[in-house]
Amino acid sequence: MKRKILKGLLLALVVMIVGTLALSIRPEYSGVNYSPADSQNKTDKTVRFGEDGKLKILHITDTHLKLNHNFDPTVWMVERACDEEKPDIVMLTGDIVLNCDNAEDTKKLINALMNIFDSRSIPVAVTFGNHDSEQGAMSREELMAYYNTFSCSVSVDDGEDMSGCGTYNIPVLSSDGEKVSFNLWVFDSGDYDEEGRYSCVQPDQIEWYKQTSDKLKAENDGEKVSSLVFQHIIVAEIYDALEKSESWKSYAYKHLYNEDEYYLFDADRVNYGTIRETPCPGYANYGQFEAMVEKGDVLAMFTGHDHTNAFGVEYEGIDIVNSLSTRYIGLFHSTQCGYRVVEVDENDTSDYETRVVRMFDTYDFGTVKEEKLSGDTFRYRMSREFAFKGMVQKFATVAYGKLIEAVTGRQVTYPD
Repeated sequence: MKRKILKGLLLALVVMIVGTLALSIRPEYSGVNYSPADSQNKTDKTVRFGEDGKLKILHITDTHLKLNHNFDPTVWMVERACDEEKPDIVMLTGDIVLNCDNAEDTKKLINALMNIFDSRSIPVAVTFGNHDSEQGAMSREELMAYYNTFSCSVSVDDGEDMSGCGTYNIPVLSSDGEKVSFNLWVFDSGDYDEEGRYSCVQPDQIEWYKQTSDKLKAENDGEKVSSLVFQHIIVAEIYDALEKSESWKSYAYKHLYNEDEYYLFDADRVNYGTIRETPCPGYANYGQFEAMVEKGDVLAMFTGHDHTNAFGVEYEGIDIVNSLSTRYIGLFHSTQCGYRVVEVDENDTSDYETRVVRMFDTYDFGTVKEEKLSGDTFRYRMSREFAFKGMVQKFATVAYGKLIEAVTGRQVTYPD
């Protein structure tokens, strides 16, 4: 018994040591003292295809920023993603900052994040998740108003006539600026219903989508305008797109609301990426996905909310896609955090390309050496952690996936 207790204590000690390898609080690094009044930038809020005919979208979600040891590493990851990818627009899909007990602290967190985009003149679109306003001093409307004080924000407060706050569309102009060639839909998918279950896009928002879709089509000489959707909570149809199992299997996950049902990738569909936790849609379903199938202008829906899921599945002509949380939490599986890149070609807007970037894939030990030589202790410690934890996690993930495939014949991970 004593030996077991000793082993347990040693294991706990190792986890604590590894989990704190990269803890570093550097407020000056993340710009928490920056405010919109400091900005000298006037970001062009017109979104268009670049001179190369491409549109690059950076999808950041579930940063869960708060002033603790996770703060600087998370801000650093977002900053690094912007510098690596150089996107044309950033989509922030909820659970962005912890809503603090006073508005000033909440604003400091927003400042730190928005400074990244503002200082690089990158347009950014914001919508909210279930955590943004569930507690704290600021309402969704107050949060949106503050985000919009930054010159880089292209977000829209849709007003009191529509449910939620932050349901709007962003027309994407052609590279010559002559016409609307593409469209980005942004939906506030709510927080919780009266029973405390996850919410979803409401009927009035769906009606707005239908009318706006028809208007875009009419203004485009009767041709539908291809588009992508960004919101926090995934649609209920995700369970229709997966394969149902009556019993547990490796990499099969319980239905959120029906505990006797399990779901996994359907090998007969187009799949990519990995599922690592139960998809969590809203309890109700007012027909958002059905409306989009009917209109035929949506290529894919991109969501966050489920932090370790990085997958896409095709269903009724629309890809249902979930992106990783861009949040550092200091544990081994936190190296699963990352971001998604989506690219559209102006010459063929009927399709798109996407890829997931996991933070553990961005570092090897050669890069760690370079960071050490740079003299930046914070970056060195972060890169060392991601390289080490990533190596362990990649090995474990690949080995376990191969084992499941060998034993069951079932593929559990598809190429991103």
